[in-house]
Amino acid sequence: MARHKVEISGVNTADIKVLTNEEMHELFVKLKEGDIFAREDLIKGNLKLVLSILKRFHYRVENLDDLFQVGCIGLVKAIDNFDLTHEVKFSTYAVPMILGEVKRYLRDNNSIRISRSLKDLAYRALKIQEEYQNKYNKDPDIEYLAKELDTTTFEVITALDSMKEPVSMFEPIYNDGGDTIYLYDQIEDKKANNKDIDFKMAIASAIDELNDREQFILDQRFIVGKTQMEIAQELDISQAQVSRLEKSAINNLKRMLK
Repeated sequence: MARHKVEISGVNTADIKVLTNEEMHELFVKLKEGDIFAREDLIKGNLKLVLSILKRFHYRVENLDDLFQVGCIGLVKAIDNFDLTHEVKFSTYAVPMILGEVKRYLRDNNSIRISRSLKDLAYRALKIQEEYQNKYNKDPDIEYLAKELDTTTFEVITALDSMKEPVSMFEPIYNDGGDTIYLYDQIEDKKANNKDIDFKMAIASAIDELNDREQFILDQRFIVGKTQMEIAQELDISQAQVSRLEKSAINNLKRMLK
């Protein structure tokens, strides 16, 4: 993030104080009592939380300044709606709101033109999805969304996929501590004579030896193109667990193909 310097009122965010849990609690109490300065202190004291979230999106935009401002909008919303009585850490509550604000911004500024009807369907699906998540604390399946929207599952999938940010060919998709593998490394050269049937059969056989969860993660990561965070949410596990399972599956494939 050092090469994406962001300043607020001429102050480098690297110099901004990070609040302790005790200071956060005290400021939220003051805010509830009507102290307008407490709100400003809470915003300034949590800007690094916004910056930490933006790290995962640095490859999608040329300038992080606009995205930083969008993240700050999510932060302000989180501060205004946070309730101390729920006994939840503020960061736990704020991260989804900041992340949601950033993702909405990226969707709305997608460089690929999408038809109005498809975009409307996607937004309606996202609204239903959000309401379902808030009520049941899990994601609805596609069949549920299709039924609520009175359309087909294919239309729902197409609409939601159309809102995803285009992926750069130079996006890193795997790094085991050695050479980084980029997306363009996985694109087949149609001009090349790459019809080694025996090798393809060996790969297919090796994949069949993996357990169901490892196969699912590899399929979603390298075929569907989902992020580790998206898969973690779908499997209801942490991103770190997805990362470990992905690395284990790849290592198992390497071992079986030697």
